Amino acid sequence: MSATPLSSPRTRFFLLLFWLAIMADQAIVLHWFGQSWKISIIDSLVSATLLFLAGLLVMNTLRYYLPRRERYVHLFIWAVFFTVIITLLDGWILKAIFKNEPGYGLFLHHSLAVRVSLIFLLLGCLILFSVLWYHQQEQKEQEELKKDAEKLAKEAELFKLRQQLQPHFLFNSLNSINALIGSRPEEARRMVQQLSDFLRGTIKKEETQWVTLKEEMQYLQLYLDIEKVRFGNRLATIIETDETTSSLKLPALLLQPVVENAIKFGLYDTTGETVIKIFAEKNENNLVIKVINPFDPETSSPQQGTGFGLKSVQRRLYLLFARNDLLTTEAKENIFTTIVKIPQTTDKKT
Repeated sequence: MSATPLSSPRTRFFLLLFWLAIMADQAIVLHWFGQSWKISIIDSLVSATLLFLAGLLVMNTLRYYLPRRERYVHLFIWAVFFTVIITLLDGWILKAIFKNEPGYGLFLHHSLAVRVSLIFLLLGCLILFSVLWYHQQEQKEQEELKKDAEKLAKEAELFKLRQQLQPHFLFNSLNSINALIGSRPEEARRMVQQLSDFLRGTIKKEETQWVTLKEEMQYLQLYLDIEKVRFGNRLATIIETDETTSSLKLPALLLQPVVENAIKFGLYDTTGETVIKIFAEKNENNLVIKVINPFDPETSSPQQGTGFGLKSVQRRLYLLFARNDLLTTEAKENIFTTIVKIPQTTDKKT
């Protein structure tokens, strides 16, 4: 715990006011009891300064040793100990200063009980203030550490989710390239180049959490080009966006697993050409993206379309927005629709 109450200019200002108030109040009281202004001011100056120095010593001591609740009796012992020390020093210094003042020694003796009570009370207030301040600082540090730990855990889980998605697509692409090498070498070479561009983009996107929809669609097109080489004329896509959505932000590489899921359950269980439709629109303060694919109700259950890919996207959205309602699916007849909502907040990292 590096900071102390004295680290704050505001706290130093209030402590100075505290010292001046004690000195002024004590001087007025002493003068009220018949002492001259000279004696009253010097007496109060010595007493208030000793009290102030003891308070500073306690504040800095608590920086290194802050008792837990069950050991608060230690603070009481400290208050008693410093009260005795201040009282003895105060009496010794004042007797030395006013040794030639008649009647002052007797007055000092008669006011001893009041002085001890006042020193104990004011010193206790300083100790209480210091304890409360240090506990508050400790709580802030613990909250910051907790937030940092949660942030690191969240980032690690997001990275893990993305890393889990890539091998599945990579293995499928490599198998397709292997199958094309002998029969269609030109397409195999083109697919290798496309796969290289796709993976290069993946590596670059690792450093960027948010992109515009236009950038995401450009990257998604690389993925679709690879898939069209794999599936040939069986795969067709329709993408509809407009200028109002192109500048909206979303987490990088969010749509690829959604579209991959649509292709997987749209082509694997159907015959003939399959059209994957992607629509984007702005609804209130959300970017809404719909991915639509056909499926064969007789051979494919709609629930299969909510496999690891969609679950990973839903988990990623939850980690970013703390909401579970941002990815939904619906199946009507032979059409399966995945709807993704991305809130457009103002604190995105770009």
